[in-house]
Amino acid sequence: MENWFAALTLFEKVYWIVAIAGSAILLVLVAMTFIGGDVDDMGDVDADIEADTGIDFQFLSFKNLMGFFTIFGWSGIACIESGLSTGLSIFISVVCGLLMMLAMASLFYYLAKLQSSGTLNLKNAVNQIGEVYLTIGAKRSRIGKVSVNVQGTLQELQALTDEDQDLVQGNVVKVQEVTDTGILIVNLLNK
Repeated sequence: MENWFAALTLFEKVYWIVAIAGSAILLVLVAMTFIGGDVDDMGDVDADIEADTGIDFQFLSFKNLMGFFTIFGWSGIACIESGLSTGLSIFISVVCGLLMMLAMASLFYYLAKLQSSGTLNLKNAVNQIGEVYLTIGAKRSRIGKVSVNVQGTLQELQALTDEDQDLVQGNVVKVQEVTDTGILIVNLLNK
């Protein structure tokens, strides 16, 4: 092994060192990600700007840099082994590394978009169509319940109405507004 490395040119040694070091660090980062380790504490630029909600797509992060160095090194080695010139090898390896950074940044961006807080936002119920589950008293006289689809889930929520008659089980209603206390104000859909 030592003889092999000593026989390499300086240009080849740089690519091999970058490829092996980048691969080792990237493997550790990936392993920590899968086992739930906190990779953000390892000098990640993401951690410094995480509270800033203005930056959603982060191209420059520690993970992405390690992806760049890994692909930069291995694509450079492949170019050298193929007999390409020094300039062309550097150009191709930089482009491949940047493409890897773009791919990783896009991956983490879209994975972050898949996260959900799980919190039900009742404002999303406005303009939704539902069905009376428990009788709702006319002119906000008695709280009833409606079944309405909110955020992709059928919910049974408390409701009031401004209608002149009680809304009974089976009536189809439309949510007009949500009070500050989280009670839906509904109106009969078919008047």
